[in-house]
Amino acid sequence: MAERKTRPVSLDPVWDRITEEAHAAVATEPLLGGVVHSTVLHHKTLENALAYRTAQKLSSGEMSEQLLREIADEAHAADPEIGAAARADIVAVYDRDPACHRFLQPLLYFKGFQALQAYRIGHWLWREGRQDLAYFFQMRISETFGVDIHPAARIGRGIMIDHAHSIVIGETAVVGDNVSMLHSVTLGGTGKEEEDRHPKIGDGVLIGAGAKVLGNIKVGHCSRIAAGSVVLHDVPACKTVAGIPAKIVGEAGCDQPSLTMDHLFGGSGT
Repeated sequence: MAERKTRPVSLDPVWDRITEEAHAAVATEPLLGGVVHSTVLHHKTLENALAYRTAQKLSSGEMSEQLLREIADEAHAADPEIGAAARADIVAVYDRDPACHRFLQPLLYFKGFQALQAYRIGHWLWREGRQDLAYFFQMRISETFGVDIHPAARIGRGIMIDHAHSIVIGETAVVGDNVSMLHSVTLGGTGKEEEDRHPKIGDGVLIGAGAKVLGNIKVGHCSRIAAGSVVLHDVPACKTVAGIPAKIVGEAGCDQPSLTMDHLFGGSGT
């Protein structure tokens, strides 16, 4: 009786799924073959693909794609957390964005995801004491994606930034894990103070489009900030705030508002 062969267990199911989807995309739309092959299928790991994509997007006459790719490869090799966070971000986008139907899409098309992964390289540079190069990354990310994240800001895993137009995150801001935010969100300061001056966003927070969270304040875990709100004071955990200035208008409505993406008051919300 012939020995039955078993398929080895994958050590990277996210990357395996991306490559499977990439092959399917080329079969469906051959004109994208060059893009898909250069971005995905020519690489052995997600980290290699991310480094290539970041360099491709941020390169200009000021700094070549090759040099930027070497920097990104160095960062990924030195800090495995960058790749781990990227995988969590891909899953977050797929789970929460109804326009995302494949793991492949954020890597190829979604500027919120791409900007976040480029920020992660800049943040590594900042922690390594290479501030000027980190500022260069911040500048190019802002110019390319319209997303301005200071490289010193601390951002967790499983982040979904939808649409990503005009996102601003300041130097001393902290964003927890599994946070979702929409376009035109600002995590900013309130003046010219130079110390700890930006918001601290807890895990599982949902921040609606156009919301401004200003100052060294805390937004508790699993809270909701309504679209267009201006938040100037601490927000307790599991609450919904709305208005200018924002006030508590009810409970968050569920255990994980950033996962359900429910922005409505009433019904399943508050």
